Amino acid sequence: MKKALIIAYYWPPAGGPGVQRWLKFVKYLRDYNVEPIVYVPENPSYPIVDDSLVSEIPNDITILKHPIKEPYKLAQLFSKKHASTISKGIISEKKKQSIVERFLLYIRGNFFIPDARKNWIKPSVHFLENYIAENAIDTIITTGPPHSLHLIGLELKSKLGVKWLADFRDPWTTIGYHKRLKLSAKAHQKHKDLESQVLNTADEIIVTSFVTKEEFKTITSKPISVITNGYDYEKVEAISLDTHFTLSHIGSLLSGRNPKVLWEVIRDLIKENTSFKNDFKLQLVGAVSNDVIASIEEHQLKDYVSLVGYVSHTEAIVYQRQSQVLLQIEIDSEDTKCIIPGKLFEYMKSHRPIIAIGPQGSDVAHIIKTTNTGVYFYYTDYDALKRTILDYYKAFKSNSLQSHPIGLQQYSRKALTKKLANLILQS
Repeated sequence: MKKALIIAYYWPPAGGPGVQRWLKFVKYLRDYNVEPIVYVPENPSYPIVDDSLVSEIPNDITILKHPIKEPYKLAQLFSKKHASTISKGIISEKKKQSIVERFLLYIRGNFFIPDARKNWIKPSVHFLENYIAENAIDTIITTGPPHSLHLIGLELKSKLGVKWLADFRDPWTTIGYHKRLKLSAKAHQKHKDLESQVLNTADEIIVTSFVTKEEFKTITSKPISVITNGYDYEKVEAISLDTHFTLSHIGSLLSGRNPKVLWEVIRDLIKENTSFKNDFKLQLVGAVSNDVIASIEEHQLKDYVSLVGYVSHTEAIVYQRQSQVLLQIEIDSEDTKCIIPGKLFEYMKSHRPIIAIGPQGSDVAHIIKTTNTGVYFYYTDYDALKRTILDYYKAFKSNSLQSHPIGLQQYSRKALTKKLANLILQS
């Protein structure tokens, strides 16, 4: 069995989608003749914690831990609130940023390159250099963000010549929040240079979307494989559907993910249709920015919204399966076309129809269309969105509302792990 050392920052009890990708890979890699060894921080500062994910770690997996110095703990001395939201990727719109938030963003962007975990690079290289040599490991995998972990791989590749796979769950310099970090020209160029070094040194690049693959092909000639996120087979008791016509969004709704066209459609349907008004409920599960909440209130929807807050992954699955319609919202930007959130695949598996709103040319639009799991809209599609919601509402009233997915097996976590294992096992 071939050994693969996986270098990750997010690992249970960390919550959120970032941890689940590699937790699931580790769960199935042995089925394909790969022995995973996981290296993670000993004392991380996770913005979200989900203890329920700990139970999914295979009992006898080797997990290496090494201390990390977390600057977000120092940032909390200035503002605990802003340090927490920035670490989650929630950044206020420029005109609404306080002096403290602008200061913390400037420090984060210009003094912590590529990110706030940069101080873990040197001690990790020193620790892993010996471990790799002593345990005959010839393949390492780094997963980012945080992209500083790719610099650990860069150093180990240079020192030991090991096979290195760099997994990008998100892009580096084109990710949406990158532009909000108040980068100087020098800092911006340093990010670009480090990104190029990683992409041109790793033996194999793994990305989660086809848009990111096309972007990276302009930077490197190294082989790039697309391995999306996916769904696992969850053991959940039988769940009854909501008696309300519930539209649910599960996950973070950042300031830019504010689909005013959706709020306008719902407001107008409530005004025009008394039955819809009595049945409708908007359910937001996860962190929601103040900008989004204010926009919902401006559209007179305050009385119809339920703000659930963050829940465990197990609870999220329940909310997905009991909701009538699931919402997938992405920022309307060129930079977000590549984002395929992990929850999308769980949405598809839930057999609940999806309403997705995002930019033109998105990978999400292609996946939803080819799997027959919902409808994708742009931020200008008022009429089409209104018709679809009314169609779904009529199906709800006749007890026939559900999706009819096709071709989902390719997105199962086990099938995706097989693709990863093939890359690892290549000589």
